[in-house]
Amino acid sequence: MRPAHLALAVLVAAVWGINFTVIEIGLGHFPPLLFSALRFLAAAVPAVFFVGRPKVAWKWLVAVGVVLGVAKFGLLFLGMDAGMPAGLSSLVLQIQSVFTALIAFAVLGERPSRIRALGMAVALGGVALAAVDEGTAGPLGAFALVIAAAACWGLSNVLTRKASPPDALNFMVWVSTVPVLPLLGLSLLTEGPSRDLAALRALDWQGVGVVLYVAWITTVFGFGAWGWLLRRHPASTVAPFSLLVPVFGMSSAALFLDEPVTPLRWGAAALLVGGVALTSLAPAKTRPAEVLADGPEIHSTMAGVSARLRP
Repeated sequence: MRPAHLALAVLVAAVWGINFTVIEIGLGHFPPLLFSALRFLAAAVPAVFFVGRPKVAWKWLVAVGVVLGVAKFGLLFLGMDAGMPAGLSSLVLQIQSVFTALIAFAVLGERPSRIRALGMAVALGGVALAAVDEGTAGPLGAFALVIAAAACWGLSNVLTRKASPPDALNFMVWVSTVPVLPLLGLSLLTEGPSRDLAALRALDWQGVGVVLYVAWITTVFGFGAWGWLLRRHPASTVAPFSLLVPVFGMSSAALFLDEPVTPLRWGAAALLVGGVALTSLAPAKTRPAEVLADGPEIHSTMAGVSARLRP
C-alpha cells in the first residue's frame, strides 16, 4: 500500500473513532432518536440526488435501512444517552464481528474456522471484562443497549452480504433514506414533540456541526474513502485498519470528554481488539457452492464492506 493510501486508511479509522466523541457531544443537543434521524437525513440529502441508485433489490435497501439505521443506531444512541461512555462504546461495539460470524453461520452456512472461533471466544472475554468495569462505574442497562446494537449491526452485515452491492457508498446513501421517517416517528412517540421542537429551536452552530460530522464526514467521506481503498487493494489489506477505530475512540473520549481509561478497560481493549482481529481476518469455511455462485470479487468486496459499517 502506498504511503498516501496508508495515511488515508488511518485517517478514515480516526474519523470513525472520533465519531463516538462527536455523538456524545451531539446528545447534549438532541434527544437520541431525533439525533439519529437528523444524522440519516443529512447523510441522504442531498447526496441521494448525486449518486446512482444501487443495483440491488429494494427489499435489501429496506431491510438494511431498518436493521442498521433504526435498530442499530437507535439502540447505540439510546445506550450512550443512558450513560454508556463514548470510548467504551467504540470498543464494545466491535463485538459485532462475533455476531456477524454467528449469524453468517446460521443463515449462510459459513462455518467459522478454529482460529475464528478462538477469536470469538477472546473477544467475548473482552466484553465480559468491559462489563465488569462498567458495572463498577456506570449503568449496565446502557451497556446492554450497546451490546444489542452490536447484534443488530451483525445482522445488518449479513443482510449486506446477501445484497452484495457493487458500490458501498451509493448503497449506504440510499440505505440512509430508510430510517429517517421511522426514527422521527419513534422520537415523536417516545421523546415527545415538545422536547424535539425545543432541541430544534435551540439549534446552534455546534449542534449543526455534530450533525454534519456524523453524516457527511463519517458516512459520505468515510464510506467513500473506504470504498475507494477497497477498489484498489485486497479487503484483507484494508480491513485491519478498522481495528484502529476503538483506539481513536477511547483516546478522543479521554482527551475531549475526560473519560477515564481504567486498567480493566485497557485489558478489555486488548482482548477485544485481539479477538476481533482473529475473527475478522481468519478465513471462514465457506461452502463450495457459495464460492462458485458469488465468485472471488464478491467475497473480497463484501469482506471489506461487512468488516466495518461504521457508526
